Amino acid sequence: MSVLEVEHLQVAYRDRTGAAPVQTVRDVSFRVAEGGSLGIVGESGCGKSQTVLAVLGLLGHEGAEVSGRISFDGRDLTRLTPKQLREVRGSGIALVSQDALSALNPAMTIGRQMAEPLIRYDGYGRRAAVARCAELLDLVGIPGPRERLRSHPHQLSGGMRQRVLIAMAVSREPRLLIADEPTTALDVTIQAQVLGLIDRLRRELRTALVLITHDLGVVAGVTDHIAVMYGGRIVESAPTTELFDHPAHPYTRALMASVPRMDRQVDRLPAIPGFPPHPASPLPGCAFQPRCAEARPDCADSVPLLIAAPGAPAADSAHEVRCPYPAPAAGEPHPAGAPA
Repeated sequence: MSVLEVEHLQVAYRDRTGAAPVQTVRDVSFRVAEGGSLGIVGESGCGKSQTVLAVLGLLGHEGAEVSGRISFDGRDLTRLTPKQLREVRGSGIALVSQDALSALNPAMTIGRQMAEPLIRYDGYGRRAAVARCAELLDLVGIPGPRERLRSHPHQLSGGMRQRVLIAMAVSREPRLLIADEPTTALDVTIQAQVLGLIDRLRRELRTALVLITHDLGVVAGVTDHIAVMYGGRIVESAPTTELFDHPAHPYTRALMASVPRMDRQVDRLPAIPGFPPHPASPLPGCAFQPRCAEARPDCADSVPLLIAAPGAPAADSAHEVRCPYPAPAAGEPHPAGAPA
C-alpha cells in the first residue's frame, strides 16, 4: 500500500510580463510505500526541493502553478483547502529542513517551540507537553533533555539543532517524513549520526521517508528506492541496490564516479563539466546532452521517455531510465549505436 503517490507533477512560475512560464518540475511521478523510503538525488537546481514543497503545498504563496496528482493516504492534496492542508502537515506529513538554525525561532526556547503544536493541535496541557518534549529529546539522543528544553537554538551545536528538528517532526507521529538535505553543513561524523537516527526512527515508528540530497552516498544505506533528478525530470529510478549495481543513465554514472571510494585510489576525481540547464532556458532534447560524454546527435532532437532499463523486464517498472542509450546490465549487449 502506498502512503504517497505523485503522478505527472509539474511546477511552473509565471511572471507579470506574460512570458512563457518557467517550469522547475516536469512530469515527475513516484510512489512511497507504507514504511518504505525513497531517496531523491541530484545537483542543486534539478527540482528536488521544489518537488517536495509542492507535495507539502508550500509553493502557492510564491506564485507557483502546481498541476498533476498528489495522493496522500488516498486524498488528493491538490484539491484540499489551505486549512485542510495545515491539518495534514505535522500529523500526516512532517518536514525536516536543511537549515535548522533558520527553521527554529531564535527568540523562543526549544521547549516552547516543541510544545506549541502539541498544546494547540493535540490537546496537551503545558506540563504534559513539557514531559513529552523531554521524552522526544531523549529519543533522538540529546543528553540532559529537560535542561536542553530551556536552551535557545544558538546555544546548541549544529548536530543537536538537527536532532531537535527531527524530534519536532516525529512528535505527532506522522505517516510520512520528508527530510530535505538534513545533513547540510554537518561534518561527516555528525552526518552519519543524523542519518542513522532518521533511519532508526523510521523503522521503529513505521514512518515512510522521502530523503532529498545531492549525495548518493547519503542515501546508500538509508533508502529502499532512489530517483535521480536532472533538469526538473526523473532520469533514472530503481531499487537502491539495483541502482548502485547497474546504473544505466550517464548522469547517474557520472555522479557515482565523482564520489570518493574506500576501495579505489585515484589522484583526481572526475567532475561533470558545465552546469545544469536553467529552468527558463529548457533544451529541446535531453537536458543532460551538453554535458554527456556519451551523447549522440539525435539526443538533442527530443526529450527521451522513461523506459525499462536494459536487463529489466519490459513489464517491470522497478528500474527505469530516461535515455535512448542506457548502459547495459551485466551480460547484456550494448544498445545499437551506443558507446561501448
